[in-house]
Amino acid sequence: MARLKDIYIQKIAPELMSKFSYKNVMQIPKLEKIVINVGAGEARDNSKVIDSIMNDIAAITGQKPVVCTARKSVANFKIREGMKIGVKVTLRGEKMYEFLDRLLNIALPRVRDFRGINPNSFDGRGNYNLGIKEQLIFPEIDYDKIDKVRGMDICLVTSAKTDEEAKELLAEFGAPFAK
Repeated sequence: MARLKDIYIQKIAPELMSKFSYKNVMQIPKLEKIVINVGAGEARDNSKVIDSIMNDIAAITGQKPVVCTARKSVANFKIREGMKIGVKVTLRGEKMYEFLDRLLNIALPRVRDFRGINPNSFDGRGNYNLGIKEQLIFPEIDYDKIDKVRGMDICLVTSAKTDEEAKELLAEFGAPFAK
């Protein structure tokens, strides 16, 4: 199978250039990074939760995640400053394209009652945010070894200036937008 980056260079970039009539190849929107974030509110009671999430995210992305700590103490949430409350990983380059390929072609079709991703989840600056309810849709996760079903936030950061350009870019990559 052809790599997604090669497909972008050979097919997607020329189509976007002609569709939006860019004058310079540097104006063509491209995928810059993918950020995967898992918030773990239950980590305040059990410190092993963060280790479990780190193992899951490392298996899914192929890259070691970073632990996020609380910046402020919040009494209502029973969180103190410096507590571990989440895990994130930023993918760039080849790992980013590999993850996007697996997300669009393997993981999303495994979601129950999947009708496509929300076309309105753009932020106004060309970035797309996607929430996933369970990590089990990724084939790297073994069902028997997970302690709890957790969701994650996936942010696709593009160099597009508008949401229309970013939507066209993701559609060319094969993103299954709902009608």
